[in-house]
Amino acid sequence: MSSPTPLDSLSRIHEPARAVPVVAHADVVVCGAGPAGVAAALAAARTGACTVLIEVAGCLGGVWTAGQLAWIIDTQDKPGLMTEIVVELDKRGARRPRVEGRTDFAYDIEEMKLILDELVSAAGIRVRLHTRVVAALRDSAGRLCAVLTESKSGREAWTAGAFIDATGDGDLSALAGCGFDLGRPGTGECQPMSLVSLVCGPDPQEIDAFIGGGGHAAKERLLAEMKRAGVEPSYTAPTLFHIRDDLYALMANHEYGVSALDADAITAATTRARAEVNRLVNALRGLGGVWSRLRLVATPAQIGVREGRRVHGLHTVTEDELLAGARHEDAVCRVNFGIDVHSTNRAHGGSFDPANRQRSQPYDIPLRALIAKDVDGLLLAGRCISGDFIAHSSYRITGAAVSLGQAAGVTAALAAQSHRSPQDVPWPEVRAALERLGAT
Repeated sequence: MSSPTPLDSLSRIHEPARAVPVVAHADVVVCGAGPAGVAAALAAARTGACTVLIEVAGCLGGVWTAGQLAWIIDTQDKPGLMTEIVVELDKRGARRPRVEGRTDFAYDIEEMKLILDELVSAAGIRVRLHTRVVAALRDSAGRLCAVLTESKSGREAWTAGAFIDATGDGDLSALAGCGFDLGRPGTGECQPMSLVSLVCGPDPQEIDAFIGGGGHAAKERLLAEMKRAGVEPSYTAPTLFHIRDDLYALMANHEYGVSALDADAITAATTRARAEVNRLVNALRGLGGVWSRLRLVATPAQIGVREGRRVHGLHTVTEDELLAGARHEDAVCRVNFGIDVHSTNRAHGGSFDPANRQRSQPYDIPLRALIAKDVDGLLLAGRCISGDFIAHSSYRITGAAVSLGQAAGVTAALAAQSHRSPQDVPWPEVRAALERLGAT
C-alpha cells in the first residue's frame, strides 16, 4: 500500500512529521496572561521558580486589557497581588470606585497594561506574547511535560516541571486530555459574551444619573435613554462605568448561543457586537443634549467571554457550597460575589436569568479545585477551575481570579522545585509560602 499524500482527500490533510525546537525549560510555564495568569506567574517567580508566561494577545491582562472590561469586582479579602495592583493604580490616579466603601472599581486600561508589564519584568519572568498554545505532551507516566505553541517564530516547545492553565477557556487542559464540563447541565447553553467598549465625550457631572456601578437605577435610566433614541440593546441592563475625566466603559451588548470553543461563532458574535455598539452610541449621540459629544473610542481586541470549559479537578465547587458558605482547611480564595447567571437564552430575558437568583454566602475555594484530576503536573487558575454551572457564575470574576492564580503559582513552584506532583505538596507548605508573599 502506498503512503498517503499530503492531500489524501478533500476532508483531511496529512501533516508531515517534524522536529520541534525546545526554546525553553522552566520550573513553571503559565499559559494565559489574564488576571489569573499574571498572578500565577508572579507568585511562582516570587517563590523562586524560573517562570515562563505565554499569552495569545499583544498585552498582559486578558479581559482587563485586551477585553477592555475596565471594572474589577470582589477585591475584598484578596490580599497579595490584588492589593498590590490597587495600590499601584491609586498611585497613578487610575482607579475610580463608584460608591465609597465598595470594593469594586473602574480603572484606566492603559495604566493597567503598564503596571502588569512592570511587575512581570521586575520578577524576572520570561514573557511571550502573540503566541498560542496548540498542543500538549505527556510523558510515559502521564505527567504533562511540554506545551507546543505557534507564533511568528513558528512551532515551538516549552518544557517545565509544572504547568498552569490560565487560558480562561481551559484550552491547555483540553489539549492535555483533561475531562471538563461546558455550559448549563442538560442543554450546554453558556452565558452570553459581551463586547465592552470605551466611549468618551459627556461631562460626568451631567450624566451622573446614568453612570452605573452602584445599583440598578442607573442602568434602567440608561436603557430608557436608548429606547428614547430608538434603539434597544441586546443587554437590557446596560451600564456606563466612569473611568476618568470624560472616559467611560460601556457594557450594553449580549451575544447569546455562542460557544467559546467555536471560532466561527465567536467571529460572527464579535462582528455583530461591534455593529451594535456603534449603533447604540450613534443613536444616543443623535439625542443631542448631554449626549451630543458622545463618541466611540475603541472596541476590544477580544470579546468578553463569561463561560468556557470547567476542568475536572480534585474537588468541584458546587452550588450547595455557595448557599451554605462553605469553609475549607485548604482555602485559597474567599469569594464574596453572589450567583450571577446572565440569561443563557434571549427568550429568558435580556439580562439576568430569573431562575437563578438564589442568595449565596461568602464561601471558600479550596486548593484541590485548582489541581487537575486527569493529568498530573497541571494546575488550574481563573474561571476554568473545577466547579459546577452555578458556582462558576460566582467565582468567574477577576478579583477571585487573582487569588486563584496566586495559589496555583505558589503550588506549581513548590512542586517543580522539589520534583513533586501538585497534589503531593502539603497544604501547610503552600500556606506558608502564601504567607511569605503576603497573600493570606
